[in-house]
Amino acid sequence: MAKDSKNNNKDVKNKKHFFKDFKAELKKVIWPTPKQVANSTIAVITIVLITAAIVFVLDVVFDLFNEKGINRLKSNIKNKVVVENTVENNTQENLVDNSATQNTTENTTENSVQEAE
Repeated sequence: MAKDSKNNNKDVKNKKHFFKDFKAELKKVIWPTPKQVANSTIAVITIVLITAAIVFVLDVVFDLFNEKGINRLKSNIKNKVVVENTVENNTQENLVDNSATQNTTENTTENSVQEAE
């Protein structure tokens, strides 16, 4: 029991000592004047608003560039696909035309040979 009362007294003394030290430290703090607080607050709010405006403008600009760039890429890809399809179709048509011309030429040659005989 004696030990418990000694521990309790130490705890009470430590708590009183802590609060006295805490109060002494708070007295050492140099508190800003209301004018300094107002000036600092205005400065912080101004910097935050300027930064927000800059971020907003950059966001809009990058978004426009992104849209224009993506639309340009899409149109370039569509044009390339159309050109490639056109070239493929023309190549296939030329092959068909060439084979038809060759068949016609062969038939004409055969008919001429047969008539000559």
